[in-house]
Amino acid sequence: MYEKFSANVERVIKLAEEIAREYDMEYVGTEHVLLAIQREGTNVGAQILTRHGITGSKLKNEIDRLTQKSMEDTWVFGRLPGTPHYKNVVAIAIEQARQLESKDVRSEHLLLALLRESGSVAHQALRNLGLSHEAAVKDVLAIEAEKG
Repeated sequence: MYEKFSANVERVIKLAEEIAREYDMEYVGTEHVLLAIQREGTNVGAQILTRHGITGSKLKNEIDRLTQKSMEDTWVFGRLPGTPHYKNVVAIAIEQARQLESKDVRSEHLLLALLRESGSVAHQALRNLGLSHEAAVKDVLAIEAEKG
């Protein structure tokens, strides 16, 4: 599965694990992936968040508010266990990459997957901050067109 991930996504996943540790969590959740996309900052996913006015502080505040309400079950993925939603997001990101005819899974595919994984903390945070899957898809296509 990892051979299909771009170097950027590998950085995002590693950063998500670091963020989970910063939160003193023993799992990696969708919220950590979302924060990692934003924090890494050089990826298309981060550009889409910025286009929609979703700053690091807004995102962190919303995720902190949501995670105080509930905790998810965990499953083992890599070094830290990941939530079931995290596992689903990885699978959805791969599918999004295929649908968009990408050679590898990139940050924008992770962001689109987070927007499709209803019930997850990241999905709820993005919706609360006003970003929809449809708007993000339009942004992905627009950014690809801008690249030429």
